[in-house]
Amino acid sequence: MSDKAATRFGFYQGLVALAEEKKDVYALDADLAKTTGSEAFRKAFPDRYIDVGIAEQNMIGIAAGLSRIGLVPYCSSMAVFAVGRAYEIIRNAVAYSGLNVKIIGSHGGITAAGDGGTHQAVEDIAAMRSIPGMVVLQPCDSNQAQKMAKLMYDHKGPVYIRTCREPVENITRVEDEIEIGKAQVIKEGKDLAIIATGMMTILAHRALEELKEKGIDASLINIHTIKPLDKDGIIREVKKCGKKVLVLEEANSIGGLVEAVAAALVEEDGVKFSYIAIDDKFGQSGKTDELLAFYGITKENIVAKAIEVANRK
Repeated sequence: MSDKAATRFGFYQGLVALAEEKKDVYALDADLAKTTGSEAFRKAFPDRYIDVGIAEQNMIGIAAGLSRIGLVPYCSSMAVFAVGRAYEIIRNAVAYSGLNVKIIGSHGGITAAGDGGTHQAVEDIAAMRSIPGMVVLQPCDSNQAQKMAKLMYDHKGPVYIRTCREPVENITRVEDEIEIGKAQVIKEGKDLAIIATGMMTILAHRALEELKEKGIDASLINIHTIKPLDKDGIIREVKKCGKKVLVLEEANSIGGLVEAVAAALVEEDGVKFSYIAIDDKFGQSGKTDELLAFYGITKENIVAKAIEVANRK
C-alpha cells in the first residue's frame, strides 16, 4: 500500500477500467497525453479518444456536445490550461447548462516544479469552487484517484478533479469506501484536527508519528471533496479535538480549502484555527524540494504549526 505513484496516472488507470464496462465513456485531451496520463486511455480505447490539439476551449466545447448526445466525456489538460484557458466555456457551456462533463486538471499546485510558475496552478480550486453546481475533487493518493473515476461517472453533472505530477505514497486502498461530499477520517485523535487535501494529506500522515512522540494525538481528516464540503463532518471532528484545527492545502488560501473550512466553522465559538497554504503568490521555477520548503509545504512545518495550535489556551 506504500508504493509511490502520481495521482494523474492512478486516475486514468481507474478510467480505463471503468471504460471497459461503460461504453459511453470518452476521453479528450489537449495534446498532453503523456503529461496528463490520458495516454493509457488512448492505447486502450483509441476509437473513444479525441486529441483536440492545443485548444482547451475547443476541448470543452466538444465535450459539451458529446454530453448532449448521452456520452460521458472526460477532458484533461494541465490544470493551469484546463481551468485558465477554458474557464468561460466551462462556466457557460457546461456548468450553466448542468452538462455531464468531467474535467481533469493535472499538475495542480507547485509540485509541478519543473514546469515553472506559469504552469503551476495555484488558483484552480478557487476558480472551480466559484462556479455554481461544480463538484470539486482532489484525491490524496493514486489509489483514491483510481476510485474517483467511477465516482465522477456516477455523479450526473459537471465535476472537476485535480491531480498531481509528483508520485506520492499510497495511504488508502482502492477498496476503501469514499463518497462525494463526505470527509474521510484517516486517523482519529483528540488534541487537534488536521484537515488536509491532496498531497498535503500525505505530508500530514508522515507528521502524525512525530506529533505522537511529542505528546500530541492529532486526527487526520482527508478532504477528497472540496465542494460540496462536508460541513457537518468537519464540525463534528473539530469538536472532538477541542475545537483546535489546522488546515492544509497546496493551493492559494484565497478561495481554496482554507476559506471553505473557515466558512464552515465561522459560527462555532472558541475555535483555534491555523493553516498552511500558498498565500496570494504564484509558483516559480526550482527543484520540487526547494519550492516546497520556500512555501512552507513540509512535514516539519506541519509539525511546528500543529504543536502551536494544539497548545493554544
